[in-house]
Amino acid sequence: MSTALINTTVLTPKKLLEDSAVVISDEGKIIYVGPMEDAPHVDGRQLDLNGYIVAPGFIDVHVHGGRGIVFGLPDGLEDSLHKYSEWVAQTGVTGFLLSIAAPDAELLAAIIEVYAEIFEKEMPGAEPLGLHLEGPFLNREKKGAFNPAWLREPNLDETEAFIKAGRGWIRQVTLAPELPGAEEVASKFREAGVVVAMGHTNTDFETASAALRGNWNHVTHTFNAQRGFGHRSPGVFGAILASDDVTTELIADLIHVHPGAMKILVRSVGVDRVVLITDAMPGAGLDDGVYDLVGHEVTVKGGIATLEDGTLAGSTAQLNQCVGNTMREVGVTLNHAVQMATLNPARAMGLEDRLGMVAEGKDASLIVIDEDVNVFLTMVKGEIVYQNL
Repeated sequence: MSTALINTTVLTPKKLLEDSAVVISDEGKIIYVGPMEDAPHVDGRQLDLNGYIVAPGFIDVHVHGGRGIVFGLPDGLEDSLHKYSEWVAQTGVTGFLLSIAAPDAELLAAIIEVYAEIFEKEMPGAEPLGLHLEGPFLNREKKGAFNPAWLREPNLDETEAFIKAGRGWIRQVTLAPELPGAEEVASKFREAGVVVAMGHTNTDFETASAALRGNWNHVTHTFNAQRGFGHRSPGVFGAILASDDVTTELIADLIHVHPGAMKILVRSVGVDRVVLITDAMPGAGLDDGVYDLVGHEVTVKGGIATLEDGTLAGSTAQLNQCVGNTMREVGVTLNHAVQMATLNPARAMGLEDRLGMVAEGKDASLIVIDEDVNVFLTMVKGEIVYQNL
């Protein structure tokens, strides 16, 4: 059904267009963005937004689950994905990567294969955009919340099996560059069109810098589970700051990263290179309790998810909250905070041809928000999947 969103402010990457309209075709594509008086007439529905803001839908490229759901559990993959898709749309997310892990290569390949089949089907809410393999090729010294038994050295045979099972649906892999065989595995993933992210790494500045000039073009949850910065040993963070075009994830829940460090990152690399993520676990959207995540029992108390030893184990954040936190704590504009959760992840994952902007020719995967990033409507490819206007 064609749709006209009128009496709205449209958020583009660079500015706000007041007193504007967005017109969407029957095929779910944006066919007009501009002044209301010039908008073409449509025979379908017309929604008066009373000055609320139309923005691109949020894209979460690093999330393990939420609302009691964890991605990758072998049983009920399709049903749980349906439920997550429907719930997360309420937070303004229109597309997401499923971050998954498994105890062994055979099970991980099997899970990848099942998801590749599921992704061919329609979802009731937000759109699954593919898979993020967080591991198994991570450094145990920076394992974070991962069960160390699930981690191992990079292996080409396993890599080829994962790629074959994914049939093009693996979008991103997190890989520690200092591990033996990491370079060959990174090259194999890149040949398959997969974004290789540096993460869960204890490498030094020199190795990290070489990797970021080579096959690694993204960084998993900057600051977390990686060697820190020192003025004589700049570490991974120093390599990020010294890089030219690498994109860097940031968990902006105000728990994983201090607001001062958030500000340093954004000011250093710029608003075009930071990608906001949730790294959310099953407790997101639910009360405090005990949950399962990547082979460990995780306790959520006061909204903070930890292992028994106090190690942070994912977040309970929602992406609209992260956008608001970034705007308030870093001091960036609403435009730039939204860009970090829309256009930047779309570009980082090679999806900018259809996602990440309110522009003619793009998918109508849109949200309606206010200046505090409260979500009132979510639309995925022209279909309204959540509404609270």
